[in-house]
Amino acid sequence: MRKTTTKLADGRELIYYDRDESAQRDARDRRPLEPTASLAEIRRDPVLGDWVTVAAHRQARTYHPPADECPLCPSQGERLSEIPAADYDVVVFENRFPSLAADAAAYVAATGEPLSAEQPAAGQPGTDPPTAEPPALHLTRPGVGRCEVVCFTADHHASFAALDEAKARLVMDAWTDRTAELGALPDVDQVFCFENRGAEIGVTLAHPHGQIYAFPFTTPRTVKMITQANEHRARTGRNLFEDLLAAELADPVRVVLTGEHWTAFVPFAARWPYEVHLYPNRRVPALTALSEAERAEFPRLYLELLRRFDRLFGSGTETPDQPPAPTPYISAWHQASRRGGAELALHLELFTIRRTVGKLKFLAGVESGMDAFVNDVSPEAAAQRLREVAT
Repeated sequence: MRKTTTKLADGRELIYYDRDESAQRDARDRRPLEPTASLAEIRRDPVLGDWVTVAAHRQARTYHPPADECPLCPSQGERLSEIPAADYDVVVFENRFPSLAADAAAYVAATGEPLSAEQPAAGQPGTDPPTAEPPALHLTRPGVGRCEVVCFTADHHASFAALDEAKARLVMDAWTDRTAELGALPDVDQVFCFENRGAEIGVTLAHPHGQIYAFPFTTPRTVKMITQANEHRARTGRNLFEDLLAAELADPVRVVLTGEHWTAFVPFAARWPYEVHLYPNRRVPALTALSEAERAEFPRLYLELLRRFDRLFGSGTETPDQPPAPTPYISAWHQASRRGGAELALHLELFTIRRTVGKLKFLAGVESGMDAFVNDVSPEAAAQRLREVAT
């Protein structure tokens, strides 16, 4: 892999990842861009203890442009995009409309507001330092962190599932490289690599791409995982995720796909109609800890899962020229945070909001109001269906 780092016209970083070690990436960004400014802040919910990001500047971000104005396609002639090169393998660049970007000094200088006197340690939402005074209810911190866009391919009409294994491996190498670099930043507590696919999910750019968020706190879902894993260790002396994977393999009714180094299964209490978790068989905390053998096997299994997702809702009348409609999905890597989560296991969670042909799973009253999920498809039936649509 060849990695080439450059700058866009407004100073944002852009990184090319190429399979060809001789690739030359010297195209210059010719757009007349002004430097971007992000005044994002994070506020603590005093009731739940969660950190909420407020990023009002994102209202102006690009929204469903036509294909010939896509900002993620390569630049061609006078049609200039976020990628100056005329072609590329995989590209990562800083988001022009980031949820997290400002540093603390810039935040104070731009807003004129001091930081909250009482601030929980990063990675410990809901924990206030000991004090004789009542804790402050309105805690605010600058939105320090970083948001990056990952373009999987230069082909606007492709998808991750359409990549070959070598290209999918290059994407994994990019995720791993960014995890290492972003995770080393002093204000970053957790690195989250993910893909939102499909307009139904809320994607505003059709080009195949994902994102990476470098959070200055541990996210609420990860905090819950840490709590459960620590409680399991205290009760049993064992690791929760190792026991979970062993239990699924012992009774493989929900197992979808297995390899020498990875296992994919529908979780026992799946929240989404079709939800698959992909675990390395050896517990590791992050992408950076995977072995070469584990990295080499991942593309084959992951691409197969994505292709099965696209076959889930076919009517049986599809042809090569008219394949089934692409399945909207979210694909999310869960990694340990810097200041917590020694018990956590790296894994990928892949799920769709589509529950059957032409119908979506909406997060209505009980889900959105109470965070209490109701699943319309049994996990065992979902796993059976995902096995049935194998090639």
